[in-house]
Amino acid sequence: MIDRLFRNHPASVNETYLEHMAVAGSFGWALLQASCACFLHALVPGLCERTGSRIITRLHMRMVTNRVAKAAPEDDAMLWLAANI
Repeated sequence: MIDRLFRNHPASVNETYLEHMAVAGSFGWALLQASCACFLHALVPGLCERTGSRIITRLHMRMVTNRVAKAAPEDDAMLWLAANI
């Protein structure tokens, strides 16, 4: 049970528990900042016009370019489909 909760997923992305906690925490912090920027933009449309989308784009690039885990076979098929449609 402990392996499943604390070790399996970090190992699947080639990280220790503490490394994974730091990476996931940094994503959480960035998402919190993006969320605050979006709410601020909702109140005052002239503020933070691109902040939320810029943060999301940066996070997506970090996640995709740093991905180490092996894609599941169905993920490979979806990636092939997306690239060839």
